[in-house]
Amino acid sequence: MKFLVCVSKAPDTTTKITFTDNNTKFNEDKVQWIMNPTDEWYALVKALELKEKLGGTVTTVTVGKADVEPVIRKGLAIGADDAVRIDADDVDAYQVAALIADYAKSEGYDIIFTGKETINYNGFMVAGMLSELLDLPYISLGVKLDLNGNTATVVREIEGGEETLEVKTPFVVSCQKGMAEARIPNMRGIMAARTKPLKVVAAASVDTYTTVHHFEAPKERGNVKLISPDNVEELVRLLHEEAKVI
Repeated sequence: MKFLVCVSKAPDTTTKITFTDNNTKFNEDKVQWIMNPTDEWYALVKALELKEKLGGTVTTVTVGKADVEPVIRKGLAIGADDAVRIDADDVDAYQVAALIADYAKSEGYDIIFTGKETINYNGFMVAGMLSELLDLPYISLGVKLDLNGNTATVVREIEGGEETLEVKTPFVVSCQKGMAEARIPNMRGIMAARTKPLKVVAAASVDTYTTVHHFEAPKERGNVKLISPDNVEELVRLLHEEAKVI
């Protein structure tokens, strides 16, 4: 079996977010980049679990320039066999999906994994676009996946419960909490990652359809009013008259 895992970089959660160019660009100066957590914890680890159980290979693919390679190497340290970097800045979801689709269309992958979403822009569009561009079935929000031959049983979350689906390979699936347990690279994996193949491929010519108008930071928190646990009447009054939530 051949498994492809789409991974992207994201700012470390401790990063102070600022913007440049009249608030139209994210300021990447001194940013510590990490692998997008849902790509790493759920998509990549699930692909590795299937490889360990059934055999095969796990490849990661990332759209980005050379500065993303330390993030890619972490995926190799966790256990991926090889990695592909598509040499282009990631501009928008369609462009990323189109570039990955152009690479993957002739590679014969059985399952293409993505994380549920990215933590930097909360984007979740790439997986659906990728399935459309490759004309493959797509299952979103997977929390469990079992593979028997070329038939996969996937459990996904829906409003108020779960849904169990069957799908033939090849297909695309986005993964969230429950799909797998996060792994920490060990020293052996870190050392091996230095020599595992990282292939850089030229980016295809694809269109982009969105531009950033501006960014803005959330408003700072206002003052907090502390109410005694015994003063329920005052709490109710504030919720009704000031917060206007009741």
